[in-house]
Amino acid sequence: MVNPCRLAALGMVNALGASADTVAPRLFAGDQSGMTRRDSIVPDRVLYLGEVHGDLPPIPEALQKYRCRNNAVSLAALRQIEGTARAVIDAVGRERVGVIFGTSTSGVSDAEDALRHQRRHGILAPGFDYAQLEFGGGAGFIADYLDVCGPTYTISTACSSGARALASARSLLDLGICDAVIAGATDTLCNLTIFGFSALQAVSSEISNPCSANRNGLNLGEASALFLVTRERGGVQLLGVGESSEAHHMSAPDPTGAGAETAMRAAIADAAVDPSDILYLNLHGTGTPLNDSMECAAVARVFGVDTPCSSSKPLVGHALGAAGATEAGFCWLALHAAAAGELPLIPHRWDGVRDPAIPDLRLVTESDTPVAATHPAVATNSFGFGGNNCVLVLGREDA
Repeated sequence: MVNPCRLAALGMVNALGASADTVAPRLFAGDQSGMTRRDSIVPDRVLYLGEVHGDLPPIPEALQKYRCRNNAVSLAALRQIEGTARAVIDAVGRERVGVIFGTSTSGVSDAEDALRHQRRHGILAPGFDYAQLEFGGGAGFIADYLDVCGPTYTISTACSSGARALASARSLLDLGICDAVIAGATDTLCNLTIFGFSALQAVSSEISNPCSANRNGLNLGEASALFLVTRERGGVQLLGVGESSEAHHMSAPDPTGAGAETAMRAAIADAAVDPSDILYLNLHGTGTPLNDSMECAAVARVFGVDTPCSSSKPLVGHALGAAGATEAGFCWLALHAAAAGELPLIPHRWDGVRDPAIPDLRLVTESDTPVAATHPAVATNSFGFGGNNCVLVLGREDA
């Protein structure tokens, strides 16, 4: 069994806000105002996107090869934990700090701009560097920015990337390879994913409606969530990880939910808790017909139908490679608030029309009060293309 690790600090940027402190109140209010209507991207389609708003920090001059929107969004999140991270780096040494990063887009949007420039002018846009596009560039940027030289790599397993980055960070700490890890994920919007998911007929023209009989697709989003992960006890802990790779289909989940169930059961066993100990479950909850039917069936088999659960994607969109880290961050915010003895719950935003074909899970409503919690434990599901499934169990030791 791998030892738990501490999620000591969190930096976060998404459609709800530009910091963990600004995201939290809107998250627990179920605020959907960050979702932006766009009707001029895909011809004859209305889209709702979870966009990061406001100015982003500039990439430092010495790191211009990494200059892209994905890394700028990462930097906005990283700066929120930079002071704490640098203090740890000074204490343990730069060679003992790793960077494990997740993404499914990297700098694709900037590569798209560079290729448009090439079509018009015959050369790639000035300033474009392959490091902006390659998946390893995100991890390399963070490592170079912080001047650390421990293990540095990127995980790209579609929508489970961010969750698996945290799982890998825990392993590096448990093995004694690192004393601290910067772990998390960033994904930003680009035409490749917008048009690709539209071609798959997986995108809704309304804000997504998870678990409803009327659900008809997902909303894409962009986000970054970066954690400082350490070996210390106390505070918010990553207690357990469950992973599976069902390889049922390139883009569709196993309709029985077998792979999802395997990952959930493995995470609970790894955390050494019972299903009844999980006070809240953050669903993958994309709002697509296939995901919600298989996930609800799997959740009912593992947890029953009484565990409070919700999808946060109608609030921020589906951030793909960053979704797992972002939703782990949402669980972190709930556990951080539970220091006062009560665990706040994230409302499930939908039209309230139950689908008789899927189990009737206990979906959190606005009227649900925080759960009394002395030593709370929560879980979050992340299910990616190709059957890449990862479930995390988080808890709070000192609540």
